[in-house]
Amino acid sequence: MGVVVVSYQSAATIDDCLQRLRACAGVAAIRVVDNHSSDGTLEIVQRHAASDARVRFVANPDNPGFAVGCNQGVADLDAGGSEAAWLAFVNPDCLLEPDTLSRLRALAAPLGDALLGADLVDDDGVRDAAARRHDPDFAAMLAAVLRGPTAVSQLAVVADDALALQRVQAVSGALMLLPHTLFTRLGGFDEAYRLHAEDLDLCRRARAAGAVIAVANAVRVLHVRGVSSRSNPLFVEWHKHRGLWRYFSKFEAPRRAILTRAGVFAAIWLRFPFAALRALLR
Repeated sequence: MGVVVVSYQSAATIDDCLQRLRACAGVAAIRVVDNHSSDGTLEIVQRHAASDARVRFVANPDNPGFAVGCNQGVADLDAGGSEAAWLAFVNPDCLLEPDTLSRLRALAAPLGDALLGADLVDDDGVRDAAARRHDPDFAAMLAAVLRGPTAVSQLAVVADDALALQRVQAVSGALMLLPHTLFTRLGGFDEAYRLHAEDLDLCRRARAAGAVIAVANAVRVLHVRGVSSRSNPLFVEWHKHRGLWRYFSKFEAPRRAILTRAGVFAAIWLRFPFAALRALLR
């Protein structure tokens, strides 16, 4: 199995993340793509690379975004001769157990083409709503805005712990596992996204290609959210909203009336200043 980690200003968690990945069963290669960190992240990664031949890194001279970094990591795995049948994308703020990836692979293998996520929780054990999601329905969101502040559109799917594998429309990009062949067939992540919504995009394209998208409810992973985002919240919010517009333009706009497209555009960008202010206050 090949693992790709895209880091940016991740010094707070990257050491623990890599220690745990190196201890995971079945990991043959780890590629860290650093998007121009200035907080000591790269120095930590270099220490891991010096002590474990499975770890290699790509140091980008700028920050081209998460999607580009993921694709770079896979390309470097391939160029290095890695013949990993499975790929895992792991955020530097995800802290895995030794059996996390092997359990995910065991669940995914009988399904053929499948893209799996895990049950992501914070330090208090609270589940991350992004682990199980519906596709965004922008027309419904716009209608909710027009009806008033009490009408809220929800992307989150309620966890069903009776199911070992819970099928959903999308999982979080914080932790994804899928066959290398599926990733190649999809053409990787869409690099037109800078931050956010690229995971929704990949899941949607994988479903269209016939793959199963599911969450392994019993595979729990600690996700220390927002470590990288705290360093530049305005940048994050800008590209989050830009990503939402990219997603809408790609998947929904062609089948929506021009007034709906204009309304969604306005709703996304009118929301931006309020989201940016909340992020700054946090």
